[in-house]
Amino acid sequence: MSYYVQINKLPGNEDVQLPCKMSEQASGYDLYAAVGEAVVLAPGERKLIPTGIALAMPDGLEAQIRPRSGLALKHGITCLNTPGTIDADYRGEIKVLLINLGQEPFAIARNERIAQMVFQAVPAVSLVEVDTLSATERGAGGFGHTGK
Repeated sequence: MSYYVQINKLPGNEDVQLPCKMSEQASGYDLYAAVGEAVVLAPGERKLIPTGIALAMPDGLEAQIRPRSGLALKHGITCLNTPGTIDADYRGEIKVLLINLGQEPFAIARNERIAQMVFQAVPAVSLVEVDTLSATERGAGGFGHTGK
């Protein structure tokens, strides 16, 4: 199934790269920083980084904002609130909440790839309140219940 997602470059961001896949079978679209000047993230610091774009998605679709593995491995830069959810009815600028978990300051320049956006179908769900739930082998086993 194909979905059509409208994308709008916000004023002053005409030079910012549109999200794109870096390979034919990639699931994520890389997002680019739309900062006016370089933003430095000190170790332990978090900042909201603009992308200069807004989306209009059809009902039944969401966009998830996820870290870029290369930034995480090489520099300790990742996204907080991961995955971040962009709902189909949101029309504001897409922004990425980055944190520096590394040991060195990290500079984010305009048009630098900062995160990736993955689109997901959202099923229609009806919650039904009941008095009891059906039994399973796992039951209420939670965190760590299967071992290490």
